[in-house]
Amino acid sequence: MTMTDPLGDMLTRIRNAQMRGKSTVSTPASKLRGWVLDVLEAEGFIRGYSRVDHGGGKSEFEVHLKYHEGHPVIREIQRVSTPGRRVYSSARGIPAVRNGLGVSILSTPKGVMSDASARENNVGGEVLCRVF
Repeated sequence: MTMTDPLGDMLTRIRNAQMRGKSTVSTPASKLRGWVLDVLEAEGFIRGYSRVDHGGGKSEFEVHLKYHEGHPVIREIQRVSTPGRRVYSSARGIPAVRNGLGVSILSTPKGVMSDASARENNVGGEVLCRVF
């Protein structure tokens, strides 16, 4: 069975694992998922991730979740643009998440980046998700 929203699946896996207090969660590997995980790691929402290769060309990302005093660092992770409804934003129109405490992750012509990086590079794009 094919999956219609792989990025939404990864975000849901992270959300569910943090609700259960897991230290790691695995998700199928793809370029887009890796780029989003790079932004999450750079912004300090996860400790990191590693790629685990299985036979037959299959590989997974092992995401190492981050906790502070027993509570998850990611309080809210939400998909904005879905396959059925794409959401785009200009460089000036990128919304602030929780007055700048959170991060929007965008797919831009210069790559996947956080909202602060997109404003700095003066590029807009598709708003993939919001993290707080």
